[in-house]
Amino acid sequence: MKEEETKIINDTEASSTETPRESAEEIKDKEQEYLLGWRRCLADFENYKKRQQENQKNIDSYIKEDLILQIIPVIDNFRSAMGHIPDKQKGSAWVVGIMHIQKQLENILKENDAIEIEVKTGDEFNPNFHEAIANNEKQDSTNKIKQVILQGYRIGEKIIRPARVIVE
Repeated sequence: MKEEETKIINDTEASSTETPRESAEEIKDKEQEYLLGWRRCLADFENYKKRQQENQKNIDSYIKEDLILQIIPVIDNFRSAMGHIPDKQKGSAWVVGIMHIQKQLENILKENDAIEIEVKTGDEFNPNFHEAIANNEKQDSTNKIKQVILQGYRIGEKIIRPARVIVE
């Protein structure tokens, strides 16, 4: 029985190693299939690279906006402090030094494309650019800005902080 088992095993091995030859047409079809698969993969990779570049731009934008939102309150405090300097000390060296620090911070905003929203007393209130923190509740309200409390800022067309105003 051992001889029969050996013969069966040898016949099985021989049949499993033999493969029928593929026709030239089948080979061409496989080549086309592989080529199309490779092109799809390449296109997917290009799309992935574009998505990653767009994601990086978004991340950079969020980081820039966060930096600006951290600097704006410091500039607000400088402006508030400058309004309380006694007239006798306005030309002193330490006040001039503080004003230079404020200017440096404002330059950082400009370098990061932050633009101050221009608003002044008497301008028409616009809810797209202004945030009313107080208003005159009279019927004959003019909807004009009475006082600017804090300046607003934008990056391009995006408002990152509306100007805070009192409306009359």
